[in-house]
Amino acid sequence: MNINDQASAPVPGMQESDAPATNGGGAAYAAKATRAAVQFEGFFIAHMLHQMRSGTRELAGADGASKDPVNSDMLDMADTLVADKMAGQRAFGIADAILRQLLPPAPPPIPTPAPAPVPVPVPANVAPMLKIAR
Repeated sequence: MNINDQASAPVPGMQESDAPATNGGGAAYAAKATRAAVQFEGFFIAHMLHQMRSGTRELAGADGASKDPVNSDMLDMADTLVADKMAGQRAFGIADAILRQLLPPAPPPIPTPAPAPVPVPVPANVAPMLKIAR
């Protein structure tokens, strides 16, 4: 089996209209990819925060405030909410890195010609001063 055969195989759950299009279409695909990338970044940040809090609990002394498991479920929920908010702001750039790989690059902007310069009339009393300045 060739790697190119796998790349052209249809993705389960993905419709033909969801595929990335190189002709400027695929807005639905771009929206789904963006939502998935942001959700993944949120999951990643939440997992990181959970691991940091777990490490803090392990390092805390027996009488430390972090050892008390009373509010651990609420803290986990707060970590998830903070992570989702940070992911929505794309604070870590993980979603952007994923989207750079999934979405085709945007076409370069079409340059517009600069407008022709408009001649400005010089008043008669200023014209002699311009000749001296040169």
